[in-house]
Amino acid sequence: MSTHPHPIAPEPITPNVTQPTPPAPPDRAQWTPAKQRIFLVALLECGSVTRAAMAAGMSRSSAHRLRQRLAGTPFVRAWDQALAHHARQLADPFARDSLAPVAPPARR
Repeated sequence: MSTHPHPIAPEPITPNVTQPTPPAPPDRAQWTPAKQRIFLVALLECGSVTRAAMAAGMSRSSAHRLRQRLAGTPFVRAWDQALAHHARQLADPFARDSLAPVAPPARR
């Protein structure tokens, strides 16, 4: 008996099995400077940390963790100012926007 494979028999096929590359985690995992800006603008407009975090693609709890981590920074000061501004707007919706530049009256 010969140890050579039969000339007609096909060679065994070994599948080239590679593990699929797992998808990259969503960008949701990190507060980028762009997401921080989106959050602050949304917070200024709506006054809700939950809604502002959602606008930035983040969660409310991660926003509060970021606030703790960045204590004493311009980000936290802007957060406080945005909430204070929103509260003033709610108190007097007809008051002039204190953050908008005031144009001098037109001369006639």
